[in-house]
Amino acid sequence: EKKIDGCTRCKLCQGRTTIVFGSGDPNADLMVIGEAPGAEEDVQGKPFVGRAGQLLTRMLQSVGWSRDEVYISNIVKCRPPGNRNPEPDEIASCEPFLLGQLGAIQPKVILALGNFAAQTLLKTKEPIGKLRGRVHPSGSIVLVPTFHPAFLLRNPGPEYRRLAWEDLKLARREYDRLRSRDSGPT
Repeated sequence: EKKIDGCTRCKLCQGRTTIVFGSGDPNADLMVIGEAPGAEEDVQGKPFVGRAGQLLTRMLQSVGWSRDEVYISNIVKCRPPGNRNPEPDEIASCEPFLLGQLGAIQPKVILALGNFAAQTLLKTKEPIGKLRGRVHPSGSIVLVPTFHPAFLLRNPGPEYRRLAWEDLKLARREYDRLRSRDSGPT
């Protein structure tokens, strides 16, 4: 986190108030990764504290996780102007910081929220609609893509919420399976 302080690696530094590195348990077995900070996150310096963050908190609670026991971050650490999508050069500029977070935290499961998180982590152009609903192994980590909470807020119909609920349950099953495997017989 100290390495990113005062970062000027991309043009996002020009409009940010705060670098939003991440928050939560640095020893978490679940890491939640979104796209980029929004306006509220830029002010507070913490990821997912606005409306989408409130929904994320409820989503995590629905499968038995609290925000305190997971680690939450984003692909890019500075707010894109007007909440636009992060650009490829901005994602590339932040990638070393994200890889550093993954290396330090060493989660068992990653919940990737939305297109940019899933596509960046899986190195693919496939849309979230095709990536979600299944586990993507990545070394000793499994990645479960799902819809971004902001997308769910913009599309409040039951179809997307049901699919996100299925993804959360899948992430929880994988989390429980990997933790029980690693803890061995009691």
